[in-house]
Amino acid sequence: MSLISDIFMKHSIHTTEELGLVIRAVRKSTRVRQDDLAALVGVSRQFAVDVEKGKPTVQMARVMRLLKELGIELSVDIPLAAAQELERLRLCREAATQRTKDGSP
Repeated sequence: MSLISDIFMKHSIHTTEELGLVIRAVRKSTRVRQDDLAALVGVSRQFAVDVEKGKPTVQMARVMRLLKELGIELSVDIPLAAAQELERLRLCREAATQRTKDGSP
């Protein structure tokens, strides 16, 4: 039995931040903690946090620019169960970005 649903949705990815949101939505929808995921993958928890925050590394940012320049769309198949969490995370991030632009705390 799989931890994730067998029903998937496609989502276009244009930035490292969007990829981070997708990763976080899938992780949260499967109720896996960041430190557990990091241990399974063999990376630090801080690395997992940075990826979910969309922290651009020089290499990833360059890859994204190359893909865009070539007209290649990066997409991931995520479980349907994660789609709702992804939308919630996107709305929260948009609200935080807007508050920052407006100078609100």
